[in-house]
Amino acid sequence: MKRRKRILLVDDDSDILRATSLRLTVAGFETSTALNGMQAVANATGDQPAAIVMDVRMPQKDGLTALDELKQKSDTRQIPVVMLSASLVDREKALDAGASYFLSKPYEGHELIKAVNAAIEQAEDDKLPGSASATPNMKVKYSYD
Repeated sequence: MKRRKRILLVDDDSDILRATSLRLTVAGFETSTALNGMQAVANATGDQPAAIVMDVRMPQKDGLTALDELKQKSDTRQIPVVMLSASLVDREKALDAGASYFLSKPYEGHELIKAVNAAIEQAEDDKLPGSASATPNMKVKYSYD
């Protein structure tokens, strides 16, 4: 049996974490959660999830700071990150910082699943030797709003 891919969900709102976890579980993923950017960096370093879905605005360490830390570390920089925010001001910041996708809150469930699947697929393609997408600085950035 094929192992389900694990997605790390990061949000300071436990209701959003529950709903997002349920949505991704129904779509065939396994999920783990973190309540802030500090936990996200620690969990991603230890667990190596297939992707991370992270809110931008959180206490203790916001999502943009956590994203920057994840992209600086050699053991987590390859993990695709889908950023979420109700503020469109955060879109360019998130994409420029290395997010694979940005979703504006509120978003439709199918948009989240599509973004997570596409981010994982792109990351897997990047690992293939000789892949055109493995070329440095050729990363395609996406935003759903």
